[in-house]
Amino acid sequence: MPELDTAFAALGDPVRRALVTRLSRGDATVGELAEPFGLSQQAISHHVGVLRRSGLIEQRRDGTRRPCRLRIDRLSELGGWIDEQRRAWADRLDALDRHLGDTGAAEAARRDESDPEAERRDDSGPAAEWRGDFGRPR
Repeated sequence: MPELDTAFAALGDPVRRALVTRLSRGDATVGELAEPFGLSQQAISHHVGVLRRSGLIEQRRDGTRRPCRLRIDRLSELGGWIDEQRRAWADRLDALDRHLGDTGAAEAARRDESDPEAERRDDSGPAAEWRGDFGRPR
């Protein structure tokens, strides 16, 4: 999965994420991409190069212009991987929730079995206040 590593590393920079967001609205040249950032075209060209090498964007020649275009297919691959991870973690968390629920029910049953007076005991009022203060009366 080195290609995923490269793409996620490229998206680790806020300027590059902003460039991807801008390109999601349509193609743009490096000059057009540089305008809202107040960065030089050279700085934006560096970020465009990182995004291009990661496969997230492509540049093509259009006469004297070289517009950048977002590669939706590549973003879909990243989204697919993220979705797989989301499903896997949801399954793990559901299993943990079931386990904790089973453990909690088993623990409650063990407590009830070991202390038959538990149901008849009232855990409210003055006695509870007394027990809640490390066994010392108030």
